Amino acid sequence: MLDTGPLGRLVHPHANQAIASWLKAAASRGAIVLSPEIADYELRRELLLNGFTRSLERLDDFEQTLGYVRLTTKTMRRAAELWADARQAGRPTADEKALDADVILAAQAEATGSAVVTDNPGHLARYVPTVDWRSA
Repeated sequence: MLDTGPLGRLVHPHANQAIASWLKAAASRGAIVLSPEIADYELRRELLLNGFTRSLERLDDFEQTLGYVRLTTKTMRRAAELWADARQAGRPTADEKALDADVILAAQAEATGSAVVTDNPGHLARYVPTVDWRSA
């Protein structure tokens, strides 16, 4: 399951060759790469804000080729549990007033039994398996 950073690199008009190579290698090993709705939201809002229409088109096209994981009530309820747990442990992943997309992503990964492919595994590793695509 892709975090927002790797997804953004894949849909950039000048796609990052390193992440493209990683994706090709993962597919050749039989990995199923998923695009979570929360990462789409995080990336899409920035692309819209900045008027990056070509990247938006690539995002739409790219997600047609991947498995797209929609948000569900069950996932959002689990994300709320993770959010509360992180704060009770004194280890929040975002400002207390923030939506905290990281716990939503973790809940989506947990629900599908997926690892999260990310640039920053530390913030998600306490919840779900993570893969730093640069070292995989």
